[in-house]
Order: sequence, then C-alpha cells, then structure tokens
Amino acid sequence: MKRTSRWSVVHILSVILFCYTILILSSPHCCSARDNITIKSRLGYAQTLVSAGNRFELGFFDPSRSSNVKRYVGIWYTTNPQTVVWVANRGKPLSDNSGVLSIAGGDLKVSDDKGIVYWHTDLGLKRLNLVAKLEDTGNFVLLEYRSKGKILWQSFDQPTDTFLYGMKMDENFKLTSWTSKEDPAPGNFTFKKDPAEESQFVVMEKIITHWRSMEPETGKIFESDVMPSTILNFFDLSNNRPEVYSDKRLVMSFTGDLQYWQLDIDTKNWSLMLWFPKDICGVFNFCGNFGICNSKNKLPCKCLPGFKPKLPEKWKAGIFSDGCSRKNTSCDNDFLSFKRMKVRNPDSFEAKDEKECREMCLSNCQCQAYSYVRQRDTVLCLTWTEDLKDLQDDQDGGYDVNVRVVLSDIGATGRNCETCGTNLVPYPLSTGPKCGDPMYARFYCNNDTDHLSFNAPSGSYNVISVDPEARIFVIQMQSEKPDNCFFMKSSGSRILQLNESSQFNVTSWCSGDLGNFTTDSSLNDTVAVGISWKPPLEPTCTSSAECKDWPHSTCNKTGNGPKRCLCNANFRWDGLALNCTPEGGQSAESFHSNKLLLLILGLSLATAMALFCAVVSICVWRRKVVKRRAKQRKAALHRYDTERGVKELIDSNKFKEQDETGIDVPFFDFESIIAATDNFSEENKLGKGGFGPVYKAMTPG
Repeated sequence: MKRTSRWSVVHILSVILFCYTILILSSPHCCSARDNITIKSRLGYAQTLVSAGNRFELGFFDPSRSSNVKRYVGIWYTTNPQTVVWVANRGKPLSDNSGVLSIAGGDLKVSDDKGIVYWHTDLGLKRLNLVAKLEDTGNFVLLEYRSKGKILWQSFDQPTDTFLYGMKMDENFKLTSWTSKEDPAPGNFTFKKDPAEESQFVVMEKIITHWRSMEPETGKIFESDVMPSTILNFFDLSNNRPEVYSDKRLVMSFTGDLQYWQLDIDTKNWSLMLWFPKDICGVFNFCGNFGICNSKNKLPCKCLPGFKPKLPEKWKAGIFSDGCSRKNTSCDNDFLSFKRMKVRNPDSFEAKDEKECREMCLSNCQCQAYSYVRQRDTVLCLTWTEDLKDLQDDQDGGYDVNVRVVLSDIGATGRNCETCGTNLVPYPLSTGPKCGDPMYARFYCNNDTDHLSFNAPSGSYNVISVDPEARIFVIQMQSEKPDNCFFMKSSGSRILQLNESSQFNVTSWCSGDLGNFTTDSSLNDTVAVGISWKPPLEPTCTSSAECKDWPHSTCNKTGNGPKRCLCNANFRWDGLALNCTPEGGQSAESFHSNKLLLLILGLSLATAMALFCAVVSICVWRRKVVKRRAKQRKAALHRYDTERGVKELIDSNKFKEQDETGIDVPFFDFESIIAATDNFSEENKLGKGGFGPVYKAMTPG
C-alpha cells in the first residue's frame, strides 16, 4: 500500500515536471530567445532577437511574394500579421540565405558568406566589449558593455518609414516611405518638419510639396491641415508616458499618406485612427494655382471665373497640377466675391474698413485678392500678392475672398445673376426674377451654403461647374450604372425628364476615371452630367433703358409676348453672341471693324498704285533722257571725227569773235590756231577723244 502511494506521487511529480518543461520550451524566452548579440555571437538568417517584454522582434525577413529571394534585416511587432517598423539594408537586399548580422571591426554589419557587406553602422569603434540589444521600445542600440549602458548608435536615429514613441522629432528627423508594399527601398515620399515654418510639418513627393500642416491664422482653422494634439503629444518626449504611446505608430506610407495607427490590446489588431491628407483636396495645391478643389464633387477641380486651364489637354485627362491662368492680364479690372474659401499665406494689415482694404488691393496690380476679418473694433485686411494656391471652396470657417478679375472675361452684363459660391450664373441662366431670362429660371442659389442647384422636372441636382463660353453646366447625381457612360448619355434627357421643347439638353453623362481621385465613398454611385442651354431669344425689358447692354436694340412689343430688346433695322438677334448683328450675319462690332478694315485696305491699294505709276514714269523718262544723250553723243562723234568736221564747225558761224564775252576761257582766233597747229598737221595730232581729234599748238610767246 505504501509502495503504491509512493509510486503515485512520483508519477504525478513526473507529469508536472514534464508539463512544466513543455511550457518552458514553448516560451519565446527559452533557450534561443535572446535580445542581444556580441562580438562572439552573431545572428543568422533563421534566428531572431526578441525584446525583453516580448513586444518587438529583430531578424531576417522577405516581404516579397515573388520567387526572387530578397532578404532584409528588420524590426517588427511580435503580433500577427508581421508589421515592420525598421529596416537596416533597405536599399541592398540579400539574394540568398547566407546573411548574418554581426559586430565586427567596431561596427554592426549585415553580410553574407562571401564577406560582402550589405549594411553597416560606419562607426569604426576600436573597442572590444560591444553589445547590440533590442529594447522593448523597438529601438536597436549598440552599447559598450562596460560603460554602464552608454549608447554608441541606435536605430531611433536612423528611422525608415515609422515613428515610434521615444524617437526625437527635430529638424534632422525624416521618415521615408517604402517604394511599394513589398519593397522597403526608399520611396518617393518623405515626412519631416517644414524648413520654412518650425512648428509645421510637411510631406514631400521628391521635391514637390504633397501635404503641409497648417497653423491657425487670423482665427481661421482648417482642421484638414492642422496636426492634431494626439500626434503632437506623441512627438513630445517630455510627456514621459511610454505606457500610453507604446501601442501607437506613425507611418509614412508609400501611397503618400501620413498614417497614425493604434494597437487594440485585446484583439491585437491595428486600427487606422488618422491620416493626412484627408482627401484629394488635402494634397497641397492639387488643382494648381487659381484652381478650386472640392472633394465633394465628382469632378474635383475647376478654374476660378475669369481663368482658364493652362494646359487644357492635361486638364481633360485629370491632371490638374498645372493650374489655371488669367484670360486677360489687364490691370483694369474689378473683384468677384467668393465665400467660405480656404486659401493660404495672406499678408495682413489693419484697415479702417472694407473700402480701404479694397482700394489698397485695387491700386496694386500685383494684388490678386483681398479679404477682411473683423476683430473687435478693428478690421484686419488680408491681401494676396502671389498666385492663389491650395484653393478649396465650401470650407467651414473659410475666408470671404474677393478675387481680381476682368469683367469682360466673365461676360458680365446688367442682367447676369450674382455668383453662387464659386459658380458664375451667366445670362440667360436665372436664379430669380431680377436676373437672367425667365425661360431659363431653373436655378436656385442657397445663400446659406452657397450651393447652386438645377431644378429639373425629375428633381433638384447640385451644380458643380458652369462654363459660359461653352454654354454648358455640370450637375452631379446618383446613378444605378455609373460606369455605363453610353447608356447614361443616351437616356440622360429621359431620366431628367427634359423634353425637346426644353431650353436644356444633356450633352455628356460620364465622369470617366476622375471619380478615382476622391476618397469619399458616397460618390461611388454618382455621375457628372453635362447639360447645355439653347441660345436665348432677345432679352425681356420694360423700357429701352434696360437694353443698354445690347446695342442697336430698342424695347418693343412682340406679338402677344412680353416686351423685348428687339434689334433695329438692318440688324438681327444672334443668340450665341448675345447681341444684335448686321443682316449680313456679322456682329455689330465685327461689321464696323470689317468696314474700317476695307477702307484702310482701299487707301493702301490706291497709295500703292500711285507710287507704282510714279516709279514707272520716272523709269520711262530716265530711259528717254539716256537714249537722247547717247544719240547726241554719237552724232557729235561722227561730225567731229576729222579735220574736215572741225572746219565745218568753224564755217558754221556758231562761234564768232563777238561771243568772247560769253566764254570764260582765253580766246584765240582761227588764224592763230591754224598757225599754231601748222594747219592741223598730222605731226601735231596728239590723239582722238570722245568729241574728236586733239592737236598740240605752239603759240607766239
């Protein structure tokens, strides 16, 4: 009996010891679980280091799913799935399993069996007692064993794409994204402090600003760009609360998003809490200079009224970064007012009132826009002297901005309705009885939200843009088949219940790929519908004074209809040009311009003909003169070629002695000449010139 009891106790103890052994062996801290390497111990590709609190693990990993082996040394959370927070040899992976992490030559090194180094700390320390340890914060540190924990190098000073609590956020800190989900090589995006503003942060896409945090300015706070206190406290080491922030991380994603993640302690799952930019309009200057962005619209970008896309083809393709330019750069212009606008970097000064603010901007051609903000008893005048960037409309707490425009560029007339938000409402479109044409009164402007809507028989739809030159506006509406553009275009008028007699026609019904720009899932089932309006009849009127915007017209009755600005004799109404044109089909301005051009052309031709005739006459006269002189010279040569000719000249009595007063040369009578030349003998003949023979003569004395 005693033997049986003794055996039972031994058996029970053996079972307990066996279970305990199994439990110990299964523990990550047993045997191979270590958190450091030394000069004598190194880490092979199949081994890992585990931090003391079992939070982080360090070793070789391959993020690629391809058959090509690419091994990196990295640090990741011990939770599943593997979440990597740091990579050593991110730009130079190993292509086989021979890699080791070791301490050699006073450096941490990643090398292969051939001695090729893939990464090292480049310290060159001449110390023998070095140890590299993985801490529970995720920091991998190189220490001198006997220096009481003095850190010689740490991974926190060389982060990759992830910020962990304990890292120092200063002007030298930078996170660089991976190239892709499976490639940890340095990517296109970096996160760092803004060099221009110490208290702000910036995400760069190579050398281009992708996102920039924003400090509250003049009481205006745009939450989409303000770094929340949650993250700012995460950066602040003075909090000294690792237990609060150890389950959080900030990641510069390869997509360009700055992501703030938090670990659920119970489920061990990561949740995305915050991200920047919030949407496509959060991307810095997404629509370019003078372009307005609205992430609530299927087509997010449009130009300010009075502006046009710089590169229309790229704009149509959904590439908006080149922005918009003015249609007219003249300084002789006015202002259009837009409410609830987000715009950056104004200059400011105190002004007595809005009038002073407006005049200050109007007097400076470089002033692009102004706004005024009341603060107690003063008015703060805000001005923008550079191109307007990063514009967004429909922003709570935004500015009421007055933008400089040339009124002729927006087709301004006395009958235009006021702008609604950032949308023009050009004639003949009408939002009420005091503007536009009554036949086009299907529009409504909500002055509280600044939203323009189009009231079709089938319902009311949000207008997202208006193009006065093309006579097209775009609405946004829900659709069961948003990707079937052909179906939508062919049945658009039927769905909106616009019959043939309506002043409006559907011209396009598709947004193409532009819907991919937005992160708003509510827009997935929406389409952008282009609607044109027909040319209007003559404007309605009650007196001819109301026809001043339409020259060559007079207010008259038209049958049983209302009075209209009817064109005068020899003119007709042009609904496209919105004015009275001559019967020939030209506009009045074009007609007068062409008439002046013809007059100038006629005068030019007459002048040219007169000059031509004068030149011809001069040429003919000169030719006659030359011919006459040549004939005379020929006759003279023939006549005076011989001595006989000379005698004939003498006998002709053309030279007489009494003519000596008319000759301003010494005078000799003929007899003395005959004697001097020995009767014109051949011996005295010197030669022959153009007017006859030449003789030498010897006179007395």
